[in-house]
Amino acid sequence: MAAVSRAEATWQGDLPSGSGKVSAASSRAFNDLGVSWAARTQSHNGNTSPEELVAAAHATCFAMALSAGLGRAGTPPERLNVSAEVTFDQVEGGWAVKSSALTVRGKGPGIDSGAFKQAAQGAKDGCPISKALQGNIQMSVDATLES
Repeated sequence: MAAVSRAEATWQGDLPSGSGKVSAASSRAFNDLGVSWAARTQSHNGNTSPEELVAAAHATCFAMALSAGLGRAGTPPERLNVSAEVTFDQVEGGWAVKSSALTVRGKGPGIDSGAFKQAAQGAKDGCPISKALQGNIQMSVDATLES
């Protein structure tokens, strides 16, 4: 059975000075987060942006995929700290999401650095959010195994 997730957004006003709200309608995990054009192009100032939400989705999906891959290899992680930096920039003809740079620091017994980096690359290529982004933006991963 397919899982369906739903979010809802509202917007008031023009793009430069208007603002909106976004909510997780399926889980109700967050409600009425502020969004603005300035949060996308200048400073967040307490608001979020579509790109920050994509970064959250990519970091979370990658962490789950890396945990699964390491587990299948018999070396489940104790901890994975993942961040994703999604870049939104002007391009010819408008604005676009340009890249998502993943950074992971991990710890776990029996994992060697080379295998960890290889598993991280596989998770970057294989997580469902990465697959949705593939061919549209640049993606990278920087993986470090902590002792």
